[in-house]
Amino acid sequence: MKLRLYILTGLLIAGAGACTDSFYQTPPLGVASESQLLTRDGINSLLVGAYSLLDGVGASPDGWLGRNEGRASAATNWLIGDVASDDAYKGSTQTDLADANAFERNNVLPSNNFVPDKWIALYDGVSRSNDVLRAVAKTPDLDEATATRFRAEARFLRGFYLFELRKIYYRVPLIDETMFDTKVPNDKEAWPFIEADFQFAQENLPATQTDVGRGNSWAAKAFLAKTYLFQNKFTEAKPLLEDLIANGVTPNGLKYGLNDCYYDNFQISTKNSKESVFAVQSSVNDGSGSSANANYGEHLNFPLVGPGECCGFFQPTQNLVNSFKTDANGLPLLDTFNQSDLKNDDGLLSTDAFTPDETTPLDPRLDHTVGRRGIAYLNWGLHGGDNWTNPAGDAGPYSPKKRSYRKEERGTLSTTVGWAMGPNANNYAIIRFADILLWAAECEVEVGSLAKAQEYVNLVRNRAKNCVVKKLDASGNETSQPAANYQIKPYTAAWTSKEVARKAVRFERRLELAMEGHRFYDLVRWGIADTVLNAYFTAEKTKRPYLNGASFTKGKSEYLPIPLTEIVNSSVGGQNTLVQNPGY
Repeated sequence: MKLRLYILTGLLIAGAGACTDSFYQTPPLGVASESQLLTRDGINSLLVGAYSLLDGVGASPDGWLGRNEGRASAATNWLIGDVASDDAYKGSTQTDLADANAFERNNVLPSNNFVPDKWIALYDGVSRSNDVLRAVAKTPDLDEATATRFRAEARFLRGFYLFELRKIYYRVPLIDETMFDTKVPNDKEAWPFIEADFQFAQENLPATQTDVGRGNSWAAKAFLAKTYLFQNKFTEAKPLLEDLIANGVTPNGLKYGLNDCYYDNFQISTKNSKESVFAVQSSVNDGSGSSANANYGEHLNFPLVGPGECCGFFQPTQNLVNSFKTDANGLPLLDTFNQSDLKNDDGLLSTDAFTPDETTPLDPRLDHTVGRRGIAYLNWGLHGGDNWTNPAGDAGPYSPKKRSYRKEERGTLSTTVGWAMGPNANNYAIIRFADILLWAAECEVEVGSLAKAQEYVNLVRNRAKNCVVKKLDASGNETSQPAANYQIKPYTAAWTSKEVARKAVRFERRLELAMEGHRFYDLVRWGIADTVLNAYFTAEKTKRPYLNGASFTKGKSEYLPIPLTEIVNSSVGGQNTLVQNPGY
């Protein structure tokens, strides 16, 4: 049975009611007595409530119109992980959601209305996870196996929420199930606490789960490896990743592997596939009365024509598009990709004639990632250019594509309620098997074999050759002809140095995972965010004048500031408990 993630309990076990900080409170949608909660079913309901916040929607109100719309707290991290990088523009116009412009410019203030959103959502997730642990401790008639599984799932979720907090905000207070005074200083390193949660989870979760969407021991092992990688602990991460590659299974029991078609990672009909290590489950038209369970944090990020019909946000950058160019051998242009722009319709009206480039060699993943003029946009026909991306907009000619839905899914697997037509039943894979392979390649570069690193990368590249986007005929039907000059091949010449191998692995990660929320945090953990993003701003401001003056400040811009409201609310005896991050 599918785990119904739209159940939002927001219920606190007796004894936790003293919490007053905004990041630790969630308005309850219902009230249950302690006797109802302190049962197997009651604890499971609390646990489902903790899972429900994985999508970042449904927590306390955010900074926009006094309700949580998930824009800055979405699980996909589209604003803070991609718009903040060289992969995506904010989109629409500079006056539309103006507070979001600062993320694109890496110039966010602690008072920005969107800064608290992710903090609130993630700490609500921590709170709900701790509620489960408290309930387990207070329920005497649970058998030990069930109690241990509940604890492991709760710690798996708490580990995830704290991982995101540490990754995004750096200095974060650590709050466990024993603490009821939440005015805790943020003076301790969070990584050991996070490691311990994932270690417990991987040792005590089952290898598979009955309900799709629950974490299993393999997913916990993947998150533990990710935690090590964010600390450059390659030696510790390497055996975990090797085990995942050789033996890992998805939560519903499929042996891990790459899907035959790259696109299968992004369509509803093939979600929870063998490539999905752990995914946020989405549902729509599910009886909840809203589309909050359907990637609602992405509801602005669709073309104005075709799926969604709103709102021209989250547009791929020209820099990202250029990165998909290949050389005569079908390999990436690691150093020269941005010296010229792939032909585009920037500045043209949809009524102006335009023919897309048919000669430049391209990685086929481009057209599964980016909607561009004259190329089929799923099965909605040819992307129409200007009137698809927002004629009044100032963020280029491209549309996001990975989280859209197909035409026949409209109204059944996409929302039928509310004003935003984009929310749909497409999952978001937080970790997929391609991640595992490319993380393993990183480890091999740093502490292993360059040949093995190349082998892992080539697995990803060889899969990308399959199932390319095709041309359409005059009637809009798919032909057998590729839509562009797709050329992609594996590396054959041996990598002779760590520098060369490292560059190739990192570039592959950008191509494979583009627009999936990881790019900014990869650049930060690699220690190259300042170099890459300042070079990006220098080139990009000639195309997007609104980026004039944008810059990344090393030692500051790697993390969002601690929300000003949280610092003020942390005061005890006139002294703030929380300390601001460096540079703010």
